[in-house]
Amino acid sequence: MNASTTDLPNLRATPGQLALAETIREGKPRQSNGAIAKVPASCYTDPAHFEREKAVLFERLPQVLCPSALLPKAGMAVPHDATGRPLLITRDDQGTAHVFLNVCRHRGTRLVEGDDIQCAKRLVCPYHAWTYKLDGRLLALPRPETFPEMDKSDYGLVELPSLEAGGLIWFAPDADADFSDARLVSEDFSAFGMDDSFLFRRKTHTVKGNWKLIMDAFLESYHVTRLHANTIGPFFKDGVTAGDEIGPHSRSAVGRLEEMEGIDLADMDAMRRIITFAYQLLPATVIVPSPDYVNVMVLMPQAHDLTLVDDFMLIREEPTTDKARDHWERSWNLLDGGVFASEDFRAAELGQQGLESGAVPELTLGLLEGGIARFNQIVEDHLRPR
Repeated sequence: MNASTTDLPNLRATPGQLALAETIREGKPRQSNGAIAKVPASCYTDPAHFEREKAVLFERLPQVLCPSALLPKAGMAVPHDATGRPLLITRDDQGTAHVFLNVCRHRGTRLVEGDDIQCAKRLVCPYHAWTYKLDGRLLALPRPETFPEMDKSDYGLVELPSLEAGGLIWFAPDADADFSDARLVSEDFSAFGMDDSFLFRRKTHTVKGNWKLIMDAFLESYHVTRLHANTIGPFFKDGVTAGDEIGPHSRSAVGRLEEMEGIDLADMDAMRRIITFAYQLLPATVIVPSPDYVNVMVLMPQAHDLTLVDDFMLIREEPTTDKARDHWERSWNLLDGGVFASEDFRAAELGQQGLESGAVPELTLGLLEGGIARFNQIVEDHLRPR
């Protein structure tokens, strides 16, 4: 962490984070069932299976849309199209985040064009200049006398259910979506200081692979010292791993046991130097806190073999010196350009190519890869008719 963060509040681990850390220190990680697991390759290659996932997971469940830091101030709005529907994320004058359909209620025109962040107190439709506040209310329209007896309160933007917690903005297409598990897991992200983070960088990657192949890379540590041998592998060993679930969400931790002596594990900054957490949020978000920054990767499946990955790098505060900016730029290039793009995402693409060949009818998962089997089971449980 750079020196300018010394006046920031000391962060404390949640009970769940602390329990995983203590499990690692005691050398007693949660054991697998002691057997090799199998996952059918069709879960990654069958378009019909993907359509079921899309209908159940991505049309019903709450899902992360972006970090709160994407809209750090009141009076901001940004279009978002990659979920398959035209969305508009806003932060109104009171600082409250909203997720709307980016559609004017007059004639259905796209309200905000492009994909850049807008700084404005109101949104004006480019077609007929119907004007909305950032809380979605219809504020004014030209020639109102030509719409006799129209109640403007009936023509606000269509808002989707959303939640802002732990430095993340969640949304759900389903009006009856339950955000309770999202609230619960968000307590961990507040412990990482994500509520008040600064967005240093963002990049959207196109990965020619199934979305679960990308998730899988963050559900096991078996590959780290091998696939990442030339990047982050030297910082890891085949060490002690522990994991659990928070509702449908997975949480894992890899610790360097030899460095844990005398560490106050409740002190988040101290713990992050020796334990690497990773979160896999159903349906498709990965959060990886490094010692002094956090990567949030939102996966947006486009087809069974095509996924967009929105990678955000969050730091504690905006850098104010060239030295600090250079530090964070090197960290960003290491993970986004090296570890993720060139290694994890490339491995997913190569895996997709191999599975599509039919040579491997099912994935064979060892005892260090139990997280993949558990995640696939969670997905399959959601796909069962209820």
